Amino acid sequence: MGMKKSEKDSKKVMENKKNEKKDVGSAASNATIENDSVFASCSFSSLGLRPSLCDELREKLGFEVPTLVQAQAIPVILAGRHALINAATGTGKTVAYLAPLIHHLQNYDTCIQRSDGTFVTDLIDLLEIALVLVPTRELCLQVYEILQKLLHRFHWIVPGYVMGGENRSKEKARLRKGISILIATPGRLLDHLKNTSSFLYTKLRWIIFDEADRILELGFGQDIQEILHLLGSRKAANDNKESTVPRNSEFQRQNLLFSATLNEKVNHLAKISLHNPVMIGLEGKTRKPVSTIESIDPSESDEEDEVKYSSKIPTIVDYKIPTQLIQRYVRVPCGSRLAVLLSILKHLFERDTSQKVVVFFSTCDAVDFHHSLLSEFHFSTDPQTKERVIQMFLGCQTFRLHGNMEHEDRRSTFQAFKTEKSALLLSTDVSARGLDFPKVRCIIQYDSPGEATEYVHRVGRTARLGERGESLLFLQPVEIDYLQDLEKHGVSLAEYPLLKVLDNFTLHGHNKQVKKSIFIDLHPWVLCLQKALESFIISKPKMDELARKGFCSWVRAYTAHRGELKRIFMIKKLHLGHVAKSFALKQQPSLVGQSFQKQNKKRKRFEKKNGLSKKRKVARVT
Repeated sequence: MGMKKSEKDSKKVMENKKNEKKDVGSAASNATIENDSVFASCSFSSLGLRPSLCDELREKLGFEVPTLVQAQAIPVILAGRHALINAATGTGKTVAYLAPLIHHLQNYDTCIQRSDGTFVTDLIDLLEIALVLVPTRELCLQVYEILQKLLHRFHWIVPGYVMGGENRSKEKARLRKGISILIATPGRLLDHLKNTSSFLYTKLRWIIFDEADRILELGFGQDIQEILHLLGSRKAANDNKESTVPRNSEFQRQNLLFSATLNEKVNHLAKISLHNPVMIGLEGKTRKPVSTIESIDPSESDEEDEVKYSSKIPTIVDYKIPTQLIQRYVRVPCGSRLAVLLSILKHLFERDTSQKVVVFFSTCDAVDFHHSLLSEFHFSTDPQTKERVIQMFLGCQTFRLHGNMEHEDRRSTFQAFKTEKSALLLSTDVSARGLDFPKVRCIIQYDSPGEATEYVHRVGRTARLGERGESLLFLQPVEIDYLQDLEKHGVSLAEYPLLKVLDNFTLHGHNKQVKKSIFIDLHPWVLCLQKALESFIISKPKMDELARKGFCSWVRAYTAHRGELKRIFMIKKLHLGHVAKSFALKQQPSLVGQSFQKQNKKRKRFEKKNGLSKKRKVARVT
């Protein structure tokens, strides 16, 4: 009896899939797409999604209609094709893959139980399970939160995540109880694949790489290859059209790569993991979904298609940046960088008190220094003002986020900044990929992003889902050639009206009628602010130490530029005395370096004499 019911369910599911494939073409053709818009003029239901899921998208995430990338990707994913999706940041890529997964898993509303295991079940032969790989912990939590919202009505679909920094034993327990859609960072996933016996994946149906380029840039390339090998999803050189079912799997595998930028590493990953993929968004202009799924049966492809595939992915393409994003650069002399940064921040928050701003730095030490400075720095242009009534230079809430922070601190910062209506976040590139901070109005790249791809991801934290946003790139006069590097990828920046902004600040005792300086480093406001910053740093020993650490790490990071960027970002072109000034240090760099080394040597001698060094090493190990 049970056998007949299983066969009946099987036929029903297969019929549904056939109908979905037939409907996909017509659904996609209904999605009339306009290049100058973020959203498509179609509905989620017309793309083939179930009504209950469409309701969840509207009620829980606020999506009335799909975005362009969703309108293109969802029909392709529903059709079961491998795909490489290249789309601008902030265009709804996460929902583009989560919605089809949930749509498919709804078929098993009476069958999936947590006791079935992570990727295995003894109750049903049709069970299909998904794995989502993401580059960072913060993105892992973000995808998990979105997934939880979408699964409100579908209690039988169990979400879960594994990532570095979490308790490994608790993760093993969750895997043992069973997870239907698993979000993971590569390192921790590989750890569980090798060492967690209860982690079974014979029913794995989907592997999704979210922010594939960032995963590879963070050095997870070897881990990814090993993961694909263990999961039986890596294509061999002699793979043919019949090898669509990976070893250790009972299902035809579907792999998806999502990336905002393309490079050789992403190209290689696509070649080893995707079989006859559909390309979405790789031509500098939007393609209509109907043209991407004219052939949805993998058996219709041949070896000739595989040969053509290797040349389909361009190595140099125009980067996809939201059209509503206002992009600017500001040319600032090295020694005036800090004063100008604080002035622009003050201008932004005085112009609009209810907004969020993210500032990107190259090192963790630089983030710590600027965070402490902005959290404590008081300033008044009137020297007669009493100390107790001097106000904070910035009145907004200030957060910091970087990879050297404790896991719980990173998590709490991530959540707090998301919920604040007005706040400033100082961060390294750990925040540059995939994270969706609501209502971020402006992105400031105080330290250059290096690779042009990183520029795209940094500015992608604003102007999301059609909302307006601004970005500002700091460049020193010797770095101005970087603009040409961006222009090679179709990124053009206008100059920021810095002098106009500086002229709006008033100084006590200065007549507004006096002609202002045309040189930024000689501007009265900049000179006054720089003097106040240097006095503040020298009066605070802890701040002075943070400034020195920030200076040393900044110089190391600046010398680490690779390839073509070395001719633009050359440390020999800079005056290190001016670099020290950008950290509000009065000392010359050589003196800063010597005093820093002397202090370290003195501390080590003291520790050795008192036997403290061994104790510290033991403490670090434990």
